[in-house]
Amino acid sequence: MKRSSVQSADWASKCEAQKKGNGPVDRGYIGHKAAKMMKHSKIIEERQQKLIEDKTSLLKNIQTAEKLKLSAVTYRSDRLAEFSQVQIIYDGVAVNRAVSFSINRGQRIALSGGNGCGKSSLIKALMGQNILYSGRIMVSGDLKISFVPQDVSEICGGVRSLIKESGVEESLFMAVLNKMGVEENPLRKDMRELSEGQKKKIMIAKSICERAHLYIWDEPLNYIDIDCRIQIEKLLKEFCPTMIFIEHDRAFRNGIATDVVEIARSR
Repeated sequence: MKRSSVQSADWASKCEAQKKGNGPVDRGYIGHKAAKMMKHSKIIEERQQKLIEDKTSLLKNIQTAEKLKLSAVTYRSDRLAEFSQVQIIYDGVAVNRAVSFSINRGQRIALSGGNGCGKSSLIKALMGQNILYSGRIMVSGDLKISFVPQDVSEICGGVRSLIKESGVEESLFMAVLNKMGVEENPLRKDMRELSEGQKKKIMIAKSICERAHLYIWDEPLNYIDIDCRIQIEKLLKEFCPTMIFIEHDRAFRNGIATDVVEIARSR
């Protein structure tokens, strides 16, 4: 009993001495505790920073949603272009039956038909490219056209330069790209560094952001994933541009087109 009392007294003395700053101190233990507290504080700080970033991102998303309320340039007259008995000529032979239709303000016209019937050539002729055809194609003066080509493999040059030359606002372009599922900023890249799908998304986003009277898209959904297709369809329904396009995806075509023009082979 006496020994136990002595040990208790000794233990109490040591504790009291440490409280008063006298006696031995386990500096290793204190250092360990301090490091642990600093680590815990750092974790809390990182969590707080993450919350701030999340709130900032949410605010940016709200701002982006507001930016995406796009509108096309309204042309001064109802009729933008007209095809009258047009046939595309390859090697001296007409490849399609004569087709006549007009493109009026607010229409989204889908050209439908089998491969080789001249659909792409019809829209290239509309744009004034060197395509041989019979009949008449009349285009209203001062018509601003935005074009998405079927083949993007040969497109090169810096993405930022491409956007700048098109007169597109970078922030709006990035907002549309983000809406289409492109999170990485491609503005510092060259088009040759990108995949076919990335190039197509960039060309579509650029076109959506361009202020034009008429939007001409040739098979825009090549290399495009299903989620992006859905977003493009939503944007076009909000955007409501005057448009003529070619697309083999029937669900997309039916969801977007106000009118369908059938192009039949001549033989």
